[in-house]
Parts: sequence; structure tokens; C-alpha cells
Amino acid sequence: MDHYGNPFIFLVDTLFGLYILAVMLRFLFQWVRAGFNNPISQFLVKITQQPLKAFRRVVPPAGQIDLASIVLMLSLQMIAGFLMFSLQGIGIDPVSLLFWSLAELVSLTINIFIVAIIIQVVMSWFNPGGYSYATSLVYSLTDPLLGWVRGFLPAMGGLDFSSLIVLIGLQFLKMAALPPLYHLVGTSLF
Repeated sequence: MDHYGNPFIFLVDTLFGLYILAVMLRFLFQWVRAGFNNPISQFLVKITQQPLKAFRRVVPPAGQIDLASIVLMLSLQMIAGFLMFSLQGIGIDPVSLLFWSLAELVSLTINIFIVAIIIQVVMSWFNPGGYSYATSLVYSLTDPLLGWVRGFLPAMGGLDFSSLIVLIGLQFLKMAALPPLYHLVGTSLF
């Protein structure tokens, strides 16, 4: 089983990871009120609509927060974790699996923001003021964080350090929040 375990773990992690990413992006775009009239958003809506419709029947929203998306992501992450741990021959209790899944989702969320900010910075170097569907979504996702930080920064003579400050803050958050969650898992993997 060890010989065949790694490819199957890779397959489970990749397939579940891509779908969880799609649900997460849909949730985040909805949260920041990004435009849903572009092909990327429409693609995310189409591939996530059926499971979310089923989850929304039993999980109502909490104000502006789509709890059905969160429950769907958490459920998928727990299933993926259970399959990956089982393929490795590691038994994991449901509480540890829950904490592991939460840590993975927090890590994914932070990574999405880190990648989006880096993409925004690179796009500002090579195509400032350019428009595409992807740039529109990236700016919609990153502007709330960057705008909040810009409100605290003094004028720097045309230089914008908000991206750097947010990236440092996100990395700090990742380093501060994830180890305690993984510690709660209690497996020898972490």
C-alpha cells in the first residue's frame, strides 16, 4: 500500500483541493462583493452551485456571511483529510480532523490573499491601469485589505508600501495562527 499510497494521496489532495479552492474563491468574491458578471465568476458559480444549493437548504446565512459555503468547505476538507490519513494508515479522531481541516482552510485563505497581492503588484509593474476580468477580481479581493492599511500610512511621496505591510502581516498571521491549530490535531505528522 505504501507504494500506491502517494499517487492516491496526491490525487485526493489535488481534486479536493481544487474544488475547495473554487468554493473558497466564490465565498471570498461574494464577501468582498466582487462583480459576478465576468466569465471567471460565472465559472465558479456554475461549478459550485449544486452543492451550495443543497447546503443552503439546511444552513442559513449569518448576516452577510454565507455559512453554507463555509460548511461545504469544511466538510470537503474533512473528507479529504480522512481519505489522505486513511491512505497513509493513520487513524485520526473526528475532533483532530476538524482542527486539521480548520487549519488547512485558514492556510488556504491566507495563501489566496498572499498570491492575489503578489499578482496585483506584478500587474501594476507591467500593465498599470490595464483591465481584464482577472485583474478586476484580484483588485476586488485585495482592495479591502490594502485600503485599510493605506488609511494608516502617512504620505510617502508617491510610494505605496501597503502591499508589503499586508504581506508581512499575512505571513505573521500564518505563523501565529496555524501552529496552535495543528498542535491541537495531536498527530505525529505535525
